[in-house]
Amino acid sequence: MTLKTLSAKAAAALDKELMSTGAFSIDQLMELAGLSVSQAVFRVHPPSQGKRILVACGPGNNGGDGLVAARHLFHYGYMPSVYYPKQSSNELYQRLSKQLRDLEIPFVDDFLEAEKSSDHIVDAIFGFSFSGEVREPFPAVIKALEDTRRPVTSVDAPSSWSIESGPPASGPGSRFMPAFLISLTAPKPLVKHFQGRHFVGGRFVSPAIAKKYDLDIPEYQGLDQVAEVPCGSQKL
Repeated sequence: MTLKTLSAKAAAALDKELMSTGAFSIDQLMELAGLSVSQAVFRVHPPSQGKRILVACGPGNNGGDGLVAARHLFHYGYMPSVYYPKQSSNELYQRLSKQLRDLEIPFVDDFLEAEKSSDHIVDAIFGFSFSGEVREPFPAVIKALEDTRRPVTSVDAPSSWSIESGPPASGPGSRFMPAFLISLTAPKPLVKHFQGRHFVGGRFVSPAIAKKYDLDIPEYQGLDQVAEVPCGSQKL
């Protein structure tokens, strides 16, 4: 049985609900999301398979999730580096960036060069609010993600994909199929086009909010912040 999906509009409404009646701050939600991402990476690519994790971050909340994940990955024993070309002036993102610099986690300027020396890539560029064209400097990055032989874990959506309809028909991202996807809170409609291993992270939604948004909550085990779930007709 597959989980019900959540449209981009419903996902935005759910975020607002979590920060109003749910009493969560954006800092908390980003911390929980980044923790989930880091656990998914640890599950599919333990340090014994290679410690060099390249985290590609966009300018919005998806990028913030990536910054948090990089910090957790460092404490798990990985050697993360961060590609963050459009760094936000927002205080929250500035604090997240400083936390990484205090750990001496490198920020790289050249994604294509950094990709060559990485063992695994985290795609935290665009999330559920993405629409329109992929703008500079990301077209070349998306193409590199399409062509890389390294495993890629995408956060909430493979970057450049439409939340509703999946990969674009042409252009950057039309051939992009990451090995792993972690959906935050709930899967989005694009998962019907995804062919890799799929995880859900969001072990903080109350039963009342889950009922209101008709969410299927996966069975999280023990201390896990992620649960592996099928995509489309895929069976585990």
